[in-house]
Amino acid sequence: AVLMCRGKAVRDFTGPDCRFVNFKKGEAVYVYYKLIGEPPELWAGSVGSDFGYFPKDLLEINHNYTNEELELPTDVSFGYF
Repeated sequence: AVLMCRGKAVRDFTGPDCRFVNFKKGEAVYVYYKLIGEPPELWAGSVGSDFGYFPKDLLEINHNYTNEELELPTDVSFGYF
C-alpha cells in the first residue's frame, strides 16, 4: 500500500463495526486508500497498529506523501478484513 497522507483527527470517532478504525481527537492518522462512490466518503488508514475505515471529514490533513490519488470503488475488499 502507498501511504498517501497523514492527518490529525479533529474529533473522537468510534466506528459501527470492526472494519472501522477508532481514534481520539488529536491522534495521527495515516491514510492509504480513498474510497469513492459512497457518502459519506470513507478513507482507509491506520492509527497506531490498527487499520480500518473512517469518514474523511474527521481528518485535518497536515502532510501529503504522494500526489497520486489512489481511489478504489467501495466494492473492493482489502486483504486486511
